[in-house]
Amino acid sequence: MSTLPQINPAEATGEAAVLLGDLKKNLGSVPNMAKAMANSPAVLKGWIELSGALARGVLPAPVRERLALATAEYNRCTYCLSAHTFLGKNVAKLDSDEIERARHAQSTDPHTAALLALSDAIAQGRGTIDETALKTARAAGVTDTEITEVIGNLALNILTNYFNIVADTDNEFPPVTPHNHA
Repeated sequence: MSTLPQINPAEATGEAAVLLGDLKKNLGSVPNMAKAMANSPAVLKGWIELSGALARGVLPAPVRERLALATAEYNRCTYCLSAHTFLGKNVAKLDSDEIERARHAQSTDPHTAALLALSDAIAQGRGTIDETALKTARAAGVTDTEITEVIGNLALNILTNYFNIVADTDNEFPPVTPHNHA
């Protein structure tokens, strides 16, 4: 049971009503996470705007979904693992093997693997990484723009992971459980 109420879009008022209405129009439905975020229209708007800005960046949807999966696995967020597994399969057209690899910050594509390794190093170091991580990423062809967007996607994914863990958001996606980590 969610620790934060989910605001029903039909009953929302003010800015929350506008934001939830726009989501319904653009997505066809309103995810439970957004309904819970509507308790603070500022947070809901921030998530929507950062997601939209990053979607217009250089990293394509299949890469962003892999980054989201790696971060959700690292943070053990069942809601985000479930959502991004669904989106990875149905929107980004990732196969099951690539989804599983992404959960371990890996990919069969060398460039994507370098992006995932960098994101994982940043997450595990809580923002502190050694010079080798950046050198390795750059040697794999990762650009400064991509490095910057990896950090932006990591911030977005940490926001949603932590939000959904604390809110214990009701999961409307086929459930995916984090792996047991030693």
